[in-house]
Amino acid sequence: MNNIESLDVSKFLPHRAPFLMIDKMLSVDENHVITAFKIQPDCIFINDGVFNEVGLVENAAQTCSAIVGKSYFDDDDVEGHGTKLIGFISAIKKVTIHGSPLVGQTLISKANLISRFDTDHYSICTIECVISASDKELLSCEMNLFIQELNA
Repeated sequence: MNNIESLDVSKFLPHRAPFLMIDKMLSVDENHVITAFKIQPDCIFINDGVFNEVGLVENAAQTCSAIVGKSYFDDDDVEGHGTKLIGFISAIKKVTIHGSPLVGQTLISKANLISRFDTDHYSICTIECVISASDKELLSCEMNLFIQELNA
């Protein structure tokens, strides 16, 4: 996918507001992804001006799903018309939370594919992710995701 930053990320993830925790993909390929998310005051994961731990885990899961999800779309499908996907966390192997960001901060999430198993109907993958804001690491985790293409 060329010019990845100009894509409407909501067309490539099954999530919608208020549950969409990625504003843009900064970089993505078969093994890595980097996303950005600016925390807004009306975000559902805000408690007393702080983005909570559940929001961090959800941001990590949505970031991680972009790696495998990308493979279901053609490189020239910049509108996300090619397919519809569903995905969920099947296991969180480990998670360490070092801190919570504040409203107005931008999360930078970086994920790497560890392993992937594909069938004709779904993919199961293990991915590690690190989330930071203002150059401070907030979360590191390893999780399994299940991603399936839906029939139109």
